[in-house]
Amino acid sequence: MSALFGGKQICKYKLRLCVSVAQTSTSARDVHLPLRRYNHKERMENREFARILAETADLMEIAAEDSFKIRSYRNAASVIESYPERIEDILRNPDRKITEVAGVGKSLAHALEELGKRGSFEKRDLLLARYPPTLLELLRIQGLGPKGIALVYEHYKVATIDELERICKEQKLRELPRMGAKLEEKVLKSIAQYRQSTGRFLLSFGKRAADELITYLSASGGLEKITAAGSLRRGKETIGDLDLLVTGPGAAAALESFVSHPKAHSVLGKGANKASIQFGLEGLQVDLRALPHESYGAAMQYFTGSKEHNIVLRSRALKLGLTLNEYGLFQVDGEKRVAGETEEDVYEKIGLRWIPPELRENCGEIEAALEGRLPKLVQLSDIRGDLHMHTTETDGRATLREMAETARQLGYEYIAITDHSKALAMANGLDEKRAVDFAKQVRELNKDGLGIRVLSGLECDIRRDGEMDLAEDALAELDIVVASVHSFMNLEASEMTDRMMRALESPNIRILGHPTGRMLLHRDSFPFDFERVAKEAVRRNVYLEINASPERLDLGSAMVRTARSFGAKFAISTDSHQTKHLGANMPYGILTARRGWLEAPDILNTLPLQKFEQAIRKS
Repeated sequence: MSALFGGKQICKYKLRLCVSVAQTSTSARDVHLPLRRYNHKERMENREFARILAETADLMEIAAEDSFKIRSYRNAASVIESYPERIEDILRNPDRKITEVAGVGKSLAHALEELGKRGSFEKRDLLLARYPPTLLELLRIQGLGPKGIALVYEHYKVATIDELERICKEQKLRELPRMGAKLEEKVLKSIAQYRQSTGRFLLSFGKRAADELITYLSASGGLEKITAAGSLRRGKETIGDLDLLVTGPGAAAALESFVSHPKAHSVLGKGANKASIQFGLEGLQVDLRALPHESYGAAMQYFTGSKEHNIVLRSRALKLGLTLNEYGLFQVDGEKRVAGETEEDVYEKIGLRWIPPELRENCGEIEAALEGRLPKLVQLSDIRGDLHMHTTETDGRATLREMAETARQLGYEYIAITDHSKALAMANGLDEKRAVDFAKQVRELNKDGLGIRVLSGLECDIRRDGEMDLAEDALAELDIVVASVHSFMNLEASEMTDRMMRALESPNIRILGHPTGRMLLHRDSFPFDFERVAKEAVRRNVYLEINASPERLDLGSAMVRTARSFGAKFAISTDSHQTKHLGANMPYGILTARRGWLEAPDILNTLPLQKFEQAIRKS
C-alpha cells in the first residue's frame, strides 16, 4: 500500500490500529449503512452537505416533484462533494457568498445556509414529515426505483426493508401495476445481497480514514512505525473494519490520543495494549493495537490476513515444529522465538518467499511461493498512461487541456480522452459530428508541445442489441474506442451475453469498459457468461478494462485471474471526471490488478508510447 499511495507504510481486519511498543516502557456512496441523522454540532464536511442534498433529491423523486428541481439538487450535491474548499467555511465567511459555487442558486443557497446552522432545512423537513426516512434505504434495493417505492408505500404503507421482504414473500408486490413475479424474485435477491453488504465500506473510504488517523497519531511523537493491516492492506475492494499497528515508546500516549480523537463517537474498549472506537458519522470500527518491537512483523502478518491464508501458514509452521501467532514464530517444544520482527523473516523461517499482501487469499499463493512462481506484480510506477477519462465536453469537470496537463505532471507519456457517446443524453454525450470535431481538437492540441501524447477517443455505449452507439465510420476517425454498457442492465444472462458478443464484432473497439457494470455497495454485476465474453475478447484482441474508480473496481480481481488464464490483456484506467481523479484513482486499479496476479506485460498502458501505438493499431 505504501508504494501505491505514498507516505507512511500502510499495515487487520478492521482499519485495526496495531501499535508495536518498545519494551522500555499505538461519500455518502462510500458507506453501505442505513440512513443516519447528521449531528449539526460537529464540523460539517462537504460530503455531508452533498449526502443530505442527494437524499432530499431522492425524497423529491419519490414524491414525484418537478424533475428540474430534482436535477438541480443532484447537480449541486455532485459539485459540492468534490468542491476544493469547505462549504462550511464559505458559509461562515461574511465576505463570501455560497452562490459562487457552480450550480447553487438562491433557493439552494438558503437551504445550505440552514443546513449549516442546524443540520437540516425546511424542504427536507417537510419531506421527512410526509415520508419516513427509512424509504431512503429502499432505494438501495434494485428493481423498484423511486416510483416503485412510492407505489408500495401508497398501497401497503411499506417503509422498511423487512416490510418490503414480507409483501414479496406474500406475493403482493405482483398485484401492483407494472410489477410481477420476476420483479418480486429480483427484489428478494437484492434484499439478501444488501443485508450481506450492510456495514461494508469502500476501500477508498478506509484509506482516507487510515491516513487521517495515522497523521493524527504520528503527531503525538515517540512512534517508530505506524501501519494499517487487514483487508485494507490486502487491497480488498470493500472493508468491514480497520486495524492499525504501531511501535515505539510513545505507544501508551498514542492509545490515549486515539480514544480522544474528535471523531471517536464511541469508545468500544481500552486496555493497556489495545483500544477500539467507532470512528466518524459512518461508525467504522477501528482497533488500535500496541505490540512489542520484536513482534511487529508477526503482528503485521497475522492482522493482515486473510484468515484462510493464515490457517495454511500456521499448519505449515506446525509441521516444522513451530507455532505462529501475532507475537512471533516460536518453537513448539519451548518458548524460543524463531522470528517475529519482520514479515520477511517469518515467511523465510517456514520455508517460503515473502508473499505480497494482495495475494494472501489462499488462492494458490502458498504453492507459488514454494515453487518460485510468485508473479512480479505490476506497480504504480509501471503505468505510462491513462485510457479512460471525461472532460467538460460531456460530464467531466475539467477541460481537455487541464486533463492533459495534469497527466503530464503525473509523468505519463500518453492519455486518451474518452468522453461519452450520445446515448448518455444526461451527460451531453457526443454524436458522430461532435465526436469527429472533438478528435480534430485533440489533434490540434498535440501540436502545442504539451510534452504528452493525447489520443482522441470515446467511451461508446453498447446498445441493447449490441450495436455501437455511433456509426462505425465515425469511430474509425478516433485513435481508441472504449465500449461500455450503461443501460438495460436487467437483461437475462443469455441476452446480455449475446449483446456483448455482438459488440466485440465492432472493428473499432479496443477496450471493453467496466465489463460487469457493477457499482460497489450499490449495484451488482449484470448477469452474463463472462468466460465466453473474455475468450472472445482475446480472439479479437480487445483489452479488458480494470476501471480504477473506487466505486467500480471493475473487473474485480477474481475475474481478472480468470481472464488472465485465457490469455486476456488488460487496461487499467481511472474513468476520471476531474483532474484529481487521475492521480487518486489509479492506485486502486493497481491494487485490483495485483490481487488478480497481473504483471506489467499483462497491461496495455505499461507500454512505452511507440509500442502502445502499435498495440492499439486497427488491423
